[in-house]
Amino acid sequence: MASKKSHPFSCGLDAALALVGGKWKPHVLYHLSQGTLRYGELRRAIGPVTHKVLIAQLKELEADGIVKRCDYGEVPPRVDYSLTKFGQSLAQAFGPLCQWGTDHFREIERVVARRAG
Repeated sequence: MASKKSHPFSCGLDAALALVGGKWKPHVLYHLSQGTLRYGELRRAIGPVTHKVLIAQLKELEADGIVKRCDYGEVPPRVDYSLTKFGQSLAQAFGPLCQWGTDHFREIERVVARRAG
C-alpha cells in the first residue's frame, strides 16, 4: 500500500519557492543578508520596486518568519528590517545561485536580449 504524502510539495525546491516565489522576495533576502536595513535603504538597494509591492512582500516575509521588523515607535518613524535565523539559512541557499549568475553574466545578458528581440 502506498503511503500518503505528509506535505503538499513535490520536492524541496517546490517548498522553498512557496516562501520566496516572485520577483522581489529574493532581492529582499539578498540585501538583508548583508545586514539590517531601514526601509528606505532597502527600497533604494532593490531598485524599481513600488512602495506598495515592497511593503506587501515584507509583510509576507515577516508573517512567514523570514524577516524581522523592528519598529522603534519614534516620530519620524524608524523601522529596521533584518533576517531571522530561519531567514538567514534561506538566504545562504541563494549564495550559489548568485555566484552562478555572476559567473554567467554575459551569457545571461545575451539570452535575455534574444528573448526581448
